[in-house]
Amino acid sequence: MSRVARSIVLVTAVLALSACSSTTFTSTWKAPGVSPVSPVGKTIATVFVTRDEGKRRAAEDAMARDLTERGAHGVPAYTILPENVRADAEKARVMLKDAGVNAVVISRVVGKDQQLNYTPGTSFPTYYGGFGPYWGHGWGAAYDPGYLTTDTYVSVETTLYTVPGDKLLWASTSRTANPSNIDSLVNEVADATAKEMKKQGFLAP
Repeated sequence: MSRVARSIVLVTAVLALSACSSTTFTSTWKAPGVSPVSPVGKTIATVFVTRDEGKRRAAEDAMARDLTERGAHGVPAYTILPENVRADAEKARVMLKDAGVNAVVISRVVGKDQQLNYTPGTSFPTYYGGFGPYWGHGWGAAYDPGYLTTDTYVSVETTLYTVPGDKLLWASTSRTANPSNIDSLVNEVADATAKEMKKQGFLAP
């Protein structure tokens, strides 16, 4: 493979890696003494806290779909709670209870930061014995410059409350690298959270 082809492959691989999302957890908490719970058959409302109504609805839809795929009846909270009552906890509690909701999962972005990464270049020895050898070898072993990449990390807080009862069952803060959009972020966090809940024995298999 020529050096140009190798460089193209390397750049393509770097771009592909930077476009991928990955989620890790900086903190998790589960209510002590709680037996493993199953979402199957339960009505769970999804809430995404943001002042952007479009992003709120898109995120709540994505969260509800994920829960439904896991056997629950996922319901976007915007279909229950009108925009003018979303900040009123008492009204929201009553309306969620009247809608038959068993639990509420709430997510909100709590931070965003960027990290600059540098990969150093590579130099190759050159043969100086004559014009011809130098010319051919020099072009074939040209300096491979380094490159910079920037990773964006988004931190999301996720909590799960019972309805009624208002009992906090789960809380976590996750960190996702390079989400491409709100759907990607929500799906990544939801999947990672479910796996983490299972790992900690909170979510029944």
